[in-house]
Amino acid sequence: MHRRFLDVVRVELGRVGIDDISPVQVLMLMNIGTEELSVRDLMERGYYLGSNASYNLKQLVETGYVDRAPSLRDRRSARLRLSEKGMNLCGELRRLEATQADALIRTDDDNADFDTTYRTLRRLERAWSDIIRYDERDFD
Repeated sequence: MHRRFLDVVRVELGRVGIDDISPVQVLMLMNIGTEELSVRDLMERGYYLGSNASYNLKQLVETGYVDRAPSLRDRRSARLRLSEKGMNLCGELRRLEATQADALIRTDDDNADFDTTYRTLRRLERAWSDIIRYDERDFD
C-alpha cells in the first residue's frame, strides 16, 4: 500500500507540474506539517534512516521546500519548518486527500469501516513499535 500511495503522490505531482521533489520527500513535508521540528523528531516520526533522511532533507532545503536553521538552544541541532513553497504544496496535497476521502467514504457504513480500519492499523503499528522498543531478548 505504501508503494501504491507513493505512486499516487507521483501522479499528483505530475498533474500539478512539480518535478523537483520525490514522493518520499513529499511525505517528509507532510510529516513536518505546520510544526517546527528537530531533525531527530522528524526521523522518529517518519521512521526514516539517517543517511536517507539527511539526503532528502538536504534536497528539500536546496529546492526551497524546507527552511533549516540551527537550534537556539543547541547549535549542533537543526530546526526544520516548511517554507511558503512547502506549505503551498502540502495544502494542494491535503485537497487531493480530501477529494479521495470523499470518493471512498460515501455512507455512514463506509465511514465506520474506515474508522475501524484506521484504529486497527494504529494498534498494529503500536504493537510492532513496542516489540522493537521493548524486546528484552539477550543478544550476547
